[in-house]
Amino acid sequence: MRIVVAGAVSSTKLTLEALIRHGADVVGVLQLRGESSHTVTGFDSLDDVAGPAGIPCVTFRNINDDEIVEQVREWQPDLMFVVGLSQLVREDLMAIPKLGSVGFHPTFLPAGRGRAPLAWLTLDNGPGAASFFLIDDGIDSGPIFVQEPFEITPDDYAGDVGLKLLDAMTRALDRWLPELLAGKWAPKPQSEALATYNGRRGPDDGLIDWTRPAIEIHSLIRAASVPHPGAYTWLDDRKLIIWRADVECRLPWRGAPGRILLTDRDRGALIQTGDGLLWLTEVAWADSAEPCDAVATIRVGTKLGLVLQDEVAALKSRVADLEARIARLEGSSD
Repeated sequence: MRIVVAGAVSSTKLTLEALIRHGADVVGVLQLRGESSHTVTGFDSLDDVAGPAGIPCVTFRNINDDEIVEQVREWQPDLMFVVGLSQLVREDLMAIPKLGSVGFHPTFLPAGRGRAPLAWLTLDNGPGAASFFLIDDGIDSGPIFVQEPFEITPDDYAGDVGLKLLDAMTRALDRWLPELLAGKWAPKPQSEALATYNGRRGPDDGLIDWTRPAIEIHSLIRAASVPHPGAYTWLDDRKLIIWRADVECRLPWRGAPGRILLTDRDRGALIQTGDGLLWLTEVAWADSAEPCDAVATIRVGTKLGLVLQDEVAALKSRVADLEARIARLEGSSD
């Protein structure tokens, strides 16, 4: 079975390593070019694995470029693994492998099809599953070859979920690849009646509303953490990233949502939410890559976030002042 691997991230590298480990005939690798790495989260080089194994590795900006399609035709694959690639693969490229193409998704398909699975899994506390499936015309809807579940806890951050996912992928591939390479081909159709879909998430989805419950905000902070851009709020017109936090269930304090009530050298800054308290344990200014001291950065009594009505009122006042100045200038010029 002649196999091609295409992708751009750590899950692609892990898949390639597993195929080589199990003695698969990998005839070519397609890798996103390094200068395009900013377009993906968790970029990883495949040539580090393909090169020592003597496997040709071809880079691309767009996997659907004519020269890439022609290269895959020359490789004459029976099967292509498309793992960890955000680009949509064109039909003429998908039609080249004789048996089809294998995709990957980290949810318990058919639940959780679609975008940003790592963030949604963290928000929902799972369950997750390393799912390899035969790609069809739908969204993560093809018949499944193997699924390996993994647990997600309310204390896991997105990075923790990513590590658990890679472990589950290894278990799934080690269980399935020997059967595949021995000629077993028995993917099981998904149930459309059980299908659910997740939409994309962008950096602005990390904005914290301090009137929401502490548990909900904690989930958002965990989901938006590394490798994602981070959950954020505003402090003195400056964007502040909240990388880590802990829910407080015992202290008998209360205050206005968004207000800092206490600081503690070991635990950080204690903030009131719409329901419950949170310790902000790791924060950083958005314009700085380095975490800063939460206690030194956020003083007791400070209120985080923007109050829309106050901001609009202040803006209207500034506009009125500018209009008055312009009127005086126009009057003096006459």
